[in-house]
Amino acid sequence: MTALLTIAWLAAAVNVALLLALGSIWLRNYRRHGASHTLGLLVFASLLLVQNGLWLYFYRLHSSYIGWFVNSGADIQVGMTLLCGLETLALIFVFRITWN
Repeated sequence: MTALLTIAWLAAAVNVALLLALGSIWLRNYRRHGASHTLGLLVFASLLLVQNGLWLYFYRLHSSYIGWFVNSGADIQVGMTLLCGLETLALIFVFRITWN
């Protein structure tokens, strides 16, 4: 396993934790206020949760994907890692705004 693959799956795991926290906050707010934009945020979090769950599956359990990742070029590895890493930064930003 390469360092970039480890960073990518760690970012996906952090994303899952952030999305679970954000989803619980937005679900509570939707039940309390019933605002449609909160429902939209909840759907957004649910879809991203599924996406990051799939990333975790591929990064940790799918041997063919892991083999492809390890044998691909550095540009592919950096790009795939950046996808999860940039999403982590965006979710941290949204989490900080939601928390305040």
